[in-house]
Amino acid sequence: MAPPVASLVSAADLASHLGDAAWVAVDCRHDLAKPDAGEAAYAAGHLPGAVFAHLDRDLSGPMTGRNGRHPLPDAATLAARLGRLGIGPDTMVVAYDDGPGMFAARLWWLLRWLGHERLAVLDGGLTAWKAAGHPLETARPQPAAKVLSWKAALGVVSAGEVLENIERRGFQLVDARAPDRFRGENETLDPVGGHIPGAVNRFFRDNLGPDGRFKAAAQLRDEWLALLGDRSPGAVVHQCGSGVTACHNLLAMEVAGLSGSRLYAGSWSEWVSDPARPVAR
Repeated sequence: MAPPVASLVSAADLASHLGDAAWVAVDCRHDLAKPDAGEAAYAAGHLPGAVFAHLDRDLSGPMTGRNGRHPLPDAATLAARLGRLGIGPDTMVVAYDDGPGMFAARLWWLLRWLGHERLAVLDGGLTAWKAAGHPLETARPQPAAKVLSWKAALGVVSAGEVLENIERRGFQLVDARAPDRFRGENETLDPVGGHIPGAVNRFFRDNLGPDGRFKAAAQLRDEWLALLGDRSPGAVVHQCGSGVTACHNLLAMEVAGLSGSRLYAGSWSEWVSDPARPVAR
C-alpha cells in the first residue's frame, strides 16, 4: 500500500518497493542543450520498471513564441499521457533524474497541479541510487494504461499578474536561476539577460547539500525564512528560465514545511518575449 503524500523518498525506500504495482518510478532525465540525451540515457540504463517522461514532449505544451520555452501542457492532455505510463489515482509516483532533481521536480509539481496526492522525488536521483549499489535495467516496460483523474488543484500566476505586481508588491517573486544569469551575465538560453524587477534570487542548487541531496528540513526552513523575511509562503511566487527549476524551489519549501507558494510557469523566457516588459540588471 502506498504511503501518504510525500516530498522526498530515499533510494532505500524506493528499492524496498521494486515490483510493487502501486509504485511507479518515472525517469525525467533531460539536457536542455541536447533534448534527446535523457531518453538515450534511459535506454542505456534506468531504475527497474521505470517509465520515461520527456520534458519537451510529455511535461510541456506547445510553444507559440510568446509563452516561454516550457509552457504548461493542457491538463487533460497531461493526465492522459501520465495515465498511459501506468499512473492512476492511487499510484505512488516517484520522479527522478540524474540527481539534482531539477527535472524530477517539474513532474512532482505538475502532478500536484493535477491534484495527485501520492508523489515524491527520489532524493539524490540516479546518482544516489547507483551509489547505494541498487541495480539498473535496459528493458522498457509496457505498463497497462490507467485513467488518471484530475482537478485544477494549484493556481498559477500569469505574466500580467507579475507585471501588475511590480508596482503593487502583493507577492515576492523568487528567481531560481544561477546568480550570474539573474544579474544578466552569461545568458545563453534566452535572448535577453537580466531579471524581473523586484525579484530576489535563490539558486535552486542552494537547496542541496554537498552530497547532491536536499538539505535537512530545518536548514532549508531557516534559509528560506532568511530570504523571505516576514512574507508568508502564500505571498511567494517562483520563476526561473522556463518554469522548470522554479519547481525545485517549490519542492524545497514544501520539504521545509513552508507550503502554499505559487508558480509563474512562463518565467523569464515568456517575460522577455514581449519587449515592452521591464527588465532589471
